[in-house]
Amino acid sequence: MSYIAKGKTVVVTPEPTEFSTQQAADFLKVSRPFLVKLLENNEIPFRKVGKHRRVRFEDLISYKQRIDAKRLKVLEKLAEQAQELDLGY
Repeated sequence: MSYIAKGKTVVVTPEPTEFSTQQAADFLKVSRPFLVKLLENNEIPFRKVGKHRRVRFEDLISYKQRIDAKRLKVLEKLAEQAQELDLGY
């Protein structure tokens, strides 16, 4: 509820939700070919329904959290290096 109070967008989805590759790519804000590479490299679990891949919402959230954590570590490392080099930012 705090997100709503702050005027943030909130998405309510039923469990379990499966996305097409295009929907999953849109959710992650990446291209569909990039998402397919993630799936083929086993970075995000998926299942096939006929010829179509389906990705669970919770697996997308898990991937996003892992990537965000990695990005934060890199930013912290860069900030630490900037401080050590006295770059002034």
